[in-house]
Amino acid sequence: MYIEKVKSSRLTPESLEIKTFGNTFADHMLVCNYKDGVWGEAKIIPFQEMSFSPAMQAIHYGQACFEGMKAYKDENGDVFMFRPEKNFERINNSAIRLNMPTVPKEVFMDGLKALLDIDRDWVPPTYGMALYLRPFIFATEPMITARSSEEFMFCVITAVAPDYYAKPLRVKIADKYSRSANGGVGYAKAAGNYAASFYPTKLAREEGFDQVIWTDASTHEFIEEAGTMNVFVRINDTLITAPISERILNGVTRNSLINIAKHNGWKVEERPIKVSEMKAAHKDGSLKEVFGCGTAVVLNTFSAIGYPDETLDLADMPMEESWGKQLKKQLMDIQNNKSEDPFGWRVKVEKNLVNTL
Repeated sequence: MYIEKVKSSRLTPESLEIKTFGNTFADHMLVCNYKDGVWGEAKIIPFQEMSFSPAMQAIHYGQACFEGMKAYKDENGDVFMFRPEKNFERINNSAIRLNMPTVPKEVFMDGLKALLDIDRDWVPPTYGMALYLRPFIFATEPMITARSSEEFMFCVITAVAPDYYAKPLRVKIADKYSRSANGGVGYAKAAGNYAASFYPTKLAREEGFDQVIWTDASTHEFIEEAGTMNVFVRINDTLITAPISERILNGVTRNSLINIAKHNGWKVEERPIKVSEMKAAHKDGSLKEVFGCGTAVVLNTFSAIGYPDETLDLADMPMEESWGKQLKKQLMDIQNNKSEDPFGWRVKVEKNLVNTL
């Protein structure tokens, strides 16, 4: 692995009050090119602008996918990743669906560890903050023929991550637009999935909501995701979330919360849940809480759910009553090495690792 270190003359996280997610980047990035059927040497270089042909296929045909991960720093200054093998599996599943080459494990895992070792000073020591990791693959061949590219680039960039949403969210049920459909790319973290969501989200925000709860494309009867998050609905003492399918992203945070909830002895059901079931539960008082989860947001509760004819308000529950708030704290405590990790999810980034690569 080629490594080009740079002594930063830029501001460091400690000197910044980071309020915006995703625009304060660390000093280095990882790049690796695919050409002639093979991946080349992975390189860690200074974070920089890059030049591409305006005919680059990713721009025209959307062959691009990405992952979202975080690195955390504990009180001793040690840096940890969280379940990186799940992201490695998922980015390659996305790549296969978009007819792109899979990334070798040593490039993904060793590259992430080396990048974090070099830029470990950029991992915030503050509880609730992290260094967001963005691995991504995109087509680079300069050709505007509608076919799969034969050249690609794999990159990892990192950005300081404050709390993504600082308040409970008001969400609107989607009854026209859809995020994904059977046979599509809903389970993949394809770039185009997110582009297609921006317009419906804009319309929802114009009505006073923060995000959209996506429903199934066929009937709009079943809850699937919310914005960029998986959704959980708690009815009485049962936590319900839609099952993973070709329409729904296999969220790492979702899977982690399910495991923690079961570890707590709570009842969890992975099954289809109708919009009407949630509405009826609100009416009879059995709907306790609804929340979304994902890498960027971790977990965010919903304060209101908008329907075409009415808006359902949800009370803000105290920590001792809210499963969502308890799950968020338990997950963050594991991620930040503030509690035991009974699942073996934390992966420590050893110091001076780059000297051995």
